[in-house]
Amino acid sequence: MNLQQHDQFHVHQRVTMMVNRYEVFADDGNGGPGQLVAFVEQKRMTFREQVTLYADESKQYVLAAFRARKVIDLASAYDVTTAEGQSIGVFGKQFGKSLLRSTWRLEQPGLPPVDISERSMGLALFRRIWDFLPWVGDIPFPWKYHFDFVRDGQVVGSFEKKTRFRDHYVVRIGDPSLDRRLVLAQAVALDALQSR
Repeated sequence: MNLQQHDQFHVHQRVTMMVNRYEVFADDGNGGPGQLVAFVEQKRMTFREQVTLYADESKQYVLAAFRARKVIDLASAYDVTTAEGQSIGVFGKQFGKSLLRSTWRLEQPGLPPVDISERSMGLALFRRIWDFLPWVGDIPFPWKYHFDFVRDGQVVGSFEKKTRFRDHYVVRIGDPSLDRRLVLAQAVALDALQSR
């Protein structure tokens, strides 16, 4: 399947004891998940984050992979590469801006950077308060939150949580020049690495 032909994807997370599993589906044309286009297993508690996106659960074909440049760094960059190690791009959390509203930067060679931030400042602040409430414990944040992808003041994509308690997201891409592998790697990171 040619990922570049698609501008909408569905990302579903399945939580297991030792790994987070993500399934990425192309949109079926009616706003629902269609064909599986990527499969990810993210190991928990690794010192240096490395995540591989496969074409399916057989893990025979690598679409892309991302790896943290540094072992421990709150503003670490993540290099996204092909199976052969060629650069697709880089993304990283903008630590200072993320204190109030989570903000990332996505860079693809030859294109201006894309800033990715939580759409609602109010919800972003409430999410931070939620994490500090002692009686909440490990209860997931129950409200939907969304990210906008912005380049030069124009929205070129979005990442929207579609369900309240399950991690199901819709990724929309409005720029045909954005490499879908890079955007899908960033989408997985927005869930997997958000709390770091």
